[in-house]
Amino acid sequence: MPQTFPKSERLCSKKILGELFKKGSAAVGTFYLFPFRVLYLPQPESSSESNVLLPAIVITVPKRIFKRAVDRNLIRRRVREAYRLNKHLFNPEKPLPAYIAFLYTAKQIISFEEIEKGMKLAIVKCIMKNV
Repeated sequence: MPQTFPKSERLCSKKILGELFKKGSAAVGTFYLFPFRVLYLPQPESSSESNVLLPAIVITVPKRIFKRAVDRNLIRRRVREAYRLNKHLFNPEKPLPAYIAFLYTAKQIISFEEIEKGMKLAIVKCIMKNV
């Protein structure tokens, strides 16, 4: 599997983003694993396109904590790279979530190594929860 991050793996749909972030929605699964809060939507049962290899993801960094855009962009780049390097952990044979949101929750900028460790654990937990 190539280590790329194409447009098809980016979550851009306003409708799906609204669904994912809807408060109190029973369809959305969530868990916290430092430095992320992870929200995910399982694959729809009626979906004929269950041949999706990887879920579409979105990465959010709070403006309230990181006022400067350069800081938010740095964190977003680190998280994106950690995901790109570890997305091979998703097993195409097992059911995958359709959409995942990674919300960065740490109060300061942490190292890439810590972000990557958290990302690996989050991906594994996402797989376990979706089975």
